Amino acid sequence: MQMPSFQHITPPLRLFSGPTSLEALGKELDRLKCRRAMIICGPWAEGPLLDAVLAGAGDRCAGVFTGVVAHSPLASVELAAQELKRLEADAAIALGGGSSIVTARAATILAAESGDARSLSTTRGADGKLHSPKLLAPKLPQLIVPTTPTTAMVKAGSAVFDPATGDRLALFDPKTRAHAIFVHPELILSSPHALAVSASLNTFAMAIEGLCSRSGDPFSDALLMHALRVTAQHLVKTTAADDANARAQLVFAAMLCGQGTDHTGAGITTVLGHAIGASHHIDNGIANGIVLPHVLRFNGTFAEAGLAKVAAALDLPRSDTASTLAAVTDEIDRRFAELSIPHHLRGVRVPQEGLAEIADRAIGDWFLTGNPRAVKSAGELKQVLEAAW
Repeated sequence: MQMPSFQHITPPLRLFSGPTSLEALGKELDRLKCRRAMIICGPWAEGPLLDAVLAGAGDRCAGVFTGVVAHSPLASVELAAQELKRLEADAAIALGGGSSIVTARAATILAAESGDARSLSTTRGADGKLHSPKLLAPKLPQLIVPTTPTTAMVKAGSAVFDPATGDRLALFDPKTRAHAIFVHPELILSSPHALAVSASLNTFAMAIEGLCSRSGDPFSDALLMHALRVTAQHLVKTTAADDANARAQLVFAAMLCGQGTDHTGAGITTVLGHAIGASHHIDNGIANGIVLPHVLRFNGTFAEAGLAKVAAALDLPRSDTASTLAAVTDEIDRRFAELSIPHHLRGVRVPQEGLAEIADRAIGDWFLTGNPRAVKSAGELKQVLEAAW
């Protein structure tokens, strides 16, 4: 067998965890020579959470933007970019979950580059391939104080939702990766139980999709298998609600999954989760949980090697593909039932007549390139949606 060719590049990241983690925030800003950082969060963060971050930043904070909105709609991102420029900010501190983190990254891009979000986003050419413009302007350092276990912490892509068209505008710039992440017990416990569960369902689904994707290597396999193992261990009702260590483990698993899927991509589950979540205001994790078993059945034998890795991570029996697939999907159904996750899209009020529109929007998502079974049309995505409905 010929030795495979691949590259696995791990971007630098400084992680600070524990009750004293925010004490390092000011030191990190000093290390980056930043004196005018702007905190980016939602209005819900005002109070003790924001005060804790302000105390950590000290006199290195120039202002606070509290206009983050779920799913990072374009208007709120543009407002954040304007505020970055008005304050002459030299760093962005994202406080919150995926929407805060994505808004901070995307606003940093819009503030630095000439052109609007659409002209700066990834597009699909006539050849069917995805093309990301080179965003060459220097970018502000990104520092993250998470409140939810989101894979967005370690990503370089920022998907902004345009309500006018229903499109997700993907802005990709490696210079917007987090320089530092601060995992504080009080802050990660501040998010509601349901939100922590939803975010971790996203980790669970993405880890499975990464392991089943067309690409990968021993290092991404290690990251994703452990991310899946840790998420499965701690994503249970008795610990996800109020146990700081369990929440921290879910945060770490999300980071591992985010790093692993940088090298593997994801697949149909992630793509449909994006489209359903943005169109129908449903958390991505819930949407992912509903469609994941149906996507695995759609992929079938195309994901044989990946299913074996998933089964190993979940300590399930492995034999022929059909038996392994059944064991994995049965385990997913069992776990999600324990968490009271709806089994069908109609259970979260996604109308059947809207499935074709979701499929049409999803077909342009770059994550499709990682799906083990090639997706040739929106019609195939609609078939998966019909099965999940």
